Amino acid sequence: MAKFKFIDLFAGIGGFHLAMHALGGECVFASEVDAPARKTYTHNFQKISPHLFENDLFNSDIRTVLPEDIPDFDMLCAGFPCQPFSQAGHKRGFNDSHKSERGNLFFNIVDILAAKKPQAFFLENVRGIVNHDKGKTFRVIREILEEELGYSFYFKIVKASDYGLPQLRPRAFMIGFRDEGCLKSFHFPESQPLKFTMSDVWKGECSREIGFTLRVGGRGSPIDDRRNWDSYLVDNKVKRLSHHEAKKMQGFPDEFEFPVAATQAMKQLGNSVAVDAVQVCGDALITHMLSLQTREKSMKKTKNKGEWTEFLIFIILLKDRKLSLADKDLNPTSNFLTVSKVTTHNLDYECDISQADTIRISSKTSTEEKTVKTADVVDSTLINNLVDKIKGGTSSQKADIVLDISTDQFFKQQEGFGIKSYLGSKPTLLNASGNTNFIYRVTGIDPDCIDEVNNIDSSSKLKSRVAKIQALGGQLTFEKTEKETLNYNLKLVDSFMPVIVAYMLHQFHVNRSATIEENLIAVHQAGDLNKEIGYGELDVLIIKVKKLLVNILLGFFPGKKWDGYYNANGMIVMKGNGQQVGFSLLDQRALENYLFEHIRFDTPSMTRHRYGSLIRENDNSLYFKLNLQLRFL
Repeated sequence: MAKFKFIDLFAGIGGFHLAMHALGGECVFASEVDAPARKTYTHNFQKISPHLFENDLFNSDIRTVLPEDIPDFDMLCAGFPCQPFSQAGHKRGFNDSHKSERGNLFFNIVDILAAKKPQAFFLENVRGIVNHDKGKTFRVIREILEEELGYSFYFKIVKASDYGLPQLRPRAFMIGFRDEGCLKSFHFPESQPLKFTMSDVWKGECSREIGFTLRVGGRGSPIDDRRNWDSYLVDNKVKRLSHHEAKKMQGFPDEFEFPVAATQAMKQLGNSVAVDAVQVCGDALITHMLSLQTREKSMKKTKNKGEWTEFLIFIILLKDRKLSLADKDLNPTSNFLTVSKVTTHNLDYECDISQADTIRISSKTSTEEKTVKTADVVDSTLINNLVDKIKGGTSSQKADIVLDISTDQFFKQQEGFGIKSYLGSKPTLLNASGNTNFIYRVTGIDPDCIDEVNNIDSSSKLKSRVAKIQALGGQLTFEKTEKETLNYNLKLVDSFMPVIVAYMLHQFHVNRSATIEENLIAVHQAGDLNKEIGYGELDVLIIKVKKLLVNILLGFFPGKKWDGYYNANGMIVMKGNGQQVGFSLLDQRALENYLFEHIRFDTPSMTRHRYGSLIRENDNSLYFKLNLQLRFL
């Protein structure tokens, strides 16, 4: 069995794959957009990792992948595109909207890390990324990985020659571990002596022990020109590199083959990672990662807000044996659900509380069972037993807790309820991601004004950018959702729902309405939506949007094709004062009214979710993206 599983993003010809495979890793997913590089990758890895090609796990465009569809893995490896950060480029960094967001592909990595939560990552980029835009680009990368995603962050400028290869090739290596906390102790390995020199590469006496950095393009300069990187003095003769020498300089084995033209092979090697450098640092990463996994098993991990809320609600339900239903203002009403059994999708145990004085705790997967007195629900033994076992729901669940409930009229088993907590920051109804972008075509302005808009960096820069586009005479017209899955799910609610949401989202970024209700009223009064969808009654729009909010709460995720069914039957709210109340589909009107009056649009991170900048395509057409996130008031 493999020691670990990894994915290989922006894979090129597979330098990361070779290194990690040699260390005992199994590649479970790979992605590379360049067709000639894909040909070389397939040629060399179809025997090493046949499952990638047999199961359609060698992707051709990472922007088309839903992170949830990627197999589980331990480590993300990525030499993400370096052109926007290169000394030779325009140095636009994250604002490189001139080439179809080339610079923003880093945020596909972010989306995958956020969804899959692997133990570690290993990123590689050009040295210039560290100082790009006076360090701002690198700072954003680090802040997102550390503060938003909860990973530690280590980096070092590594030369290929530091780890045995006779080539300069300075590159920024970035390594991080999830939830490392106080266990932070990773160190990059000490430098190692050269395994061979350029004389060994050329099989003759070379004037240089360590070679120049392999590059893409710019070949053919005279040997004494400062731009020269591919001419060497060997046995007193000038020789020019071919892909055979370049392959050895990069650490690729002799049996590695290039089923492409020699010029393509040189380009592919110039874009690749230095295999030995990745392998030595990867070995240290894996050792540390496995050590963390071992230590985690012997330590009680601190629960997050969601896990603690679920645990508190679990205990309160065991004690109270009922769930009070709420009105639209979260005030408990006289109506309640009697609870006779409590469990979660993530817990092997279920607690039967149908008997007045006892709690029967039984395993779902075995005959294990025990009974405790209701009065002992706060007994430390029971608490400790449950706190270690109750885990927060995953991002692919709508139901966090499962109940058997009854009233005077009915009895229902295994009814799922989602949980929203006001302990701490306000909860979200819909989290922003790369799946929630809406694309608008921009007309009426000169394409050359792109920098004038994108350089706006005020505290409310998104609103200011939209206002600037309008001030220049531009118009935003909804084109489509960026991901077809979201479009499909919205249309299941109503055929016009993508258009309705697009108008509401645009209106929010113009006027920043406080609630969904205020937003929809403003959209209706503007009149443009009414003309496009063919009906203008506000009451009809309200009904449709209320239905949408319930469907988001209980039914669909933006990144997964929905089957039209609800995955939960209600919601439990943990109020800021510790009181819990609930909503059930038994009183759908109360739930709809609460959501409609207490949900607002939110503005998530622009850099992370790749929106809020003018994008110019090759035909000079302009586009602008807005991102949908919904938060409770």
